[in-house]
Amino acid sequence: MIIGIILFMIVLFYFFMVYPRRSEKRRILDISPSMFAHRGYHDIAHHVPENSMTAFYAAVKHGYGIELDLHLTRDGQLVVFHDDTLERLCGHSGRVEDWTYDELKELCLLGTNERIPLFQEVLSVVDGRVPLLIELKIPTASLKICEKTYSILKSYSGNYMIQSFNTMGLRWFRLHAPYILRGQLAEHLTARKSREAWLLKFIVQNLFCNFLGRPDFISYRMSDLPHLSVFLLKYIFRVPIAVWTLTTSEDLQRGISGYHIQIFEKHGEYY
Repeated sequence: MIIGIILFMIVLFYFFMVYPRRSEKRRILDISPSMFAHRGYHDIAHHVPENSMTAFYAAVKHGYGIELDLHLTRDGQLVVFHDDTLERLCGHSGRVEDWTYDELKELCLLGTNERIPLFQEVLSVVDGRVPLLIELKIPTASLKICEKTYSILKSYSGNYMIQSFNTMGLRWFRLHAPYILRGQLAEHLTARKSREAWLLKFIVQNLFCNFLGRPDFISYRMSDLPHLSVFLLKYIFRVPIAVWTLTTSEDLQRGISGYHIQIFEKHGEYY
């Protein structure tokens, strides 16, 4: 009897932790298209690097939604860039947050003539023609990036959603801008080396942090599925699921047939 009660309480606590916000599901399902070009519709073989203005033009041209990444520079500017550091894409050392925008705009992306764009520049180009899936990069406890992102998005009329691995960023939007659709990013973080504590990674990968951000959707690495929490959220709570990154036709077909949002990279078209 006591064991049964304990197990029941554990199950209730588990559902409390992973429970999402469900009231905005229809808004997510109504967003079209469901396919989002990962970091824009990039193809370095055609000198189109990821998160570049040319990649965003190409996504709009093909009618795809755009997934992109935001960092806050040292001087408080929002730039579109994925990595935490500049080595891979720009050949320089250091974290994005330690550079000013004037310094960053002098750097080239992957040896091309493309530069790191401002978020405002990307919004001007997209101009509501395709939906945006905006990942907030929050490497420290500071949530200034949330405030800056919100201040810019308040004047943008197109469809967009925000997402982050950092649940505290989602919580900020839950408290200050609840009408903005928000998604919890996750993957099997404990299997990958990073600076975060193992326990924190375990909590995020199992979506035990949902009670803080109460996300409207879950964005999970598809190669790490199936996963118990994702399965329960999808089939019991009917939560929209985004999957990433789909790089083959087989991945894309699986994403289209089994999930609500597909975040993909180039799969056959030409520029």
